[in-house]
Amino acid sequence: MPKVHLAPLSSMAAGVLGLFAVTLVSPLTAAGWTAGLLYLVASNALLARGLQTRGMSAFGWGNWATASRSTLVALVTALVVTSFSAPVSLPLLIVVASIALVLDAVDGWLARRTHSETELGAQFDMEVDAFLLLVLSVYVSQLLGWWVLAIGLLRYAFVVAGWLLPWMRTTLPPRYWRKVVTAYAGVALTVAASDLLPFWAGTALVALALALLLESFGRDVLWLVARRPAATTRAEAGHRRNGVDA
Repeated sequence: MPKVHLAPLSSMAAGVLGLFAVTLVSPLTAAGWTAGLLYLVASNALLARGLQTRGMSAFGWGNWATASRSTLVALVTALVVTSFSAPVSLPLLIVVASIALVLDAVDGWLARRTHSETELGAQFDMEVDAFLLLVLSVYVSQLLGWWVLAIGLLRYAFVVAGWLLPWMRTTLPPRYWRKVVTAYAGVALTVAASDLLPFWAGTALVALALALLLESFGRDVLWLVARRPAATTRAEAGHRRNGVDA
């Protein structure tokens, strides 16, 4: 029997307690509770599946930091969905989102420091980043306009493109600039959400984040396009070796 990790269950329990704590400060609507719980269930179910599929025997400190950040993302999600129909505590939203952003700088450092980097950890970190950008962009779009949603949707558009075009699922080489751009986008959205800046300043800050993300994703797409023939050739060769074209 595969070993069952307690990390997803711990994250789920912490998330539920966190939602109760948030409600004491800023009451959540039924929709907010539902969104927060759905995120917790989906994210931890995927994490548990990944752990079992890879047969990992240890979770790692870096992954624990990412799991904590994922729990905070559930709280941000609940607050953002609640904001559609009821007022929420803006300071609470900003503080929770800011802690999640700080932990984003900690999890990778912990993984490297403890020599516990894993492919699952990198994927987990990326997906938590992507969803945090999505929910923050949803909130900020209420302040600056619907164009802000492009920031949160870019990652998922890339994933959908991969479903439609297999050559876009080729593993990309590591690039530190991606992490920098993602971090800036998170900070820009959080600052804009605080509503402390004039409208023009918040718009400029977030527009720059969108421009940087478009550049980063665009560079990755160009890299994949440039290597598409090689990937196609390898796939065809593999089919021939397996007797598909015989």
